[in-house]
Amino acid sequence: MSTYIQNFQKFRPLLSELIARDIKTKYRKSILGVLWTILNPLFMMIVLSVVFSNLFKFDIEYFPVYLLSGQLIFNFFSESTTNAMSAIIANGPLIKKIYVPKYMFVISRIFSSSINLLASFTALIFVMLAMRVDLHYTVLLVPIPLIFIIFFSLGIGLILSAIAVKFRDIVHLYSVFVTALMYLTPVIYPMSILPEWLEKIVLINPITNILIMFRDVMMNNTVPNITSIVIAIVETAIALACGLYVFYKSQDTFILNI
Repeated sequence: MSTYIQNFQKFRPLLSELIARDIKTKYRKSILGVLWTILNPLFMMIVLSVVFSNLFKFDIEYFPVYLLSGQLIFNFFSESTTNAMSAIIANGPLIKKIYVPKYMFVISRIFSSSINLLASFTALIFVMLAMRVDLHYTVLLVPIPLIFIIFFSLGIGLILSAIAVKFRDIVHLYSVFVTALMYLTPVIYPMSILPEWLEKIVLINPITNILIMFRDVMMNNTVPNITSIVIAIVETAIALACGLYVFYKSQDTFILNI
């Protein structure tokens, strides 16, 4: 373990460069640049709020805040894992030339998306202030669910990046999976409208627990209960352990399939 830590410390400056490169590449030739990380969720919130609040008549107080908080968590998972999936493939030429710990490329994709997550969180605070939603002391606990979703996404990203090197079809299949997963996550709808059998399925989704935890500290002035935290720790640990195992077992064959 100490060898891995020393190796990470050695290449940490490279990680910073990779994160900066990912952000610059994403917003290259964009007039507003990084500002889109705030504007994009706001525009999507406005459109979806108008459609769903009128079409389905959800009885949710401060529905735009409810919707934006759901988007913040789920969109981060979707964006970060999708970007991580192509991390090894996209950096193939560099991997073939010099030795670099290959997991660095996956971590950089997750961390660059984390910067977008913080920008989206800023947008959420602005919306809450504009709608005069009370900000309680529990907001200080928001790092808990955010850390869970970041490291859970890292675990999934490691698995996807390893599989995508050999099976490129997963890049296309994953977009379908993410769309289906969104409907199994209470991003738009309240849990109360679900029949009991469907509610059980939605609760199995690890993102649901993290999202509920995030909404509790942001909107409901509720401290996360021990059960939710323990479940999140277990799910995140399993995702990371599986991700590291799959990546470690596959990384030696990457150069043969890039």
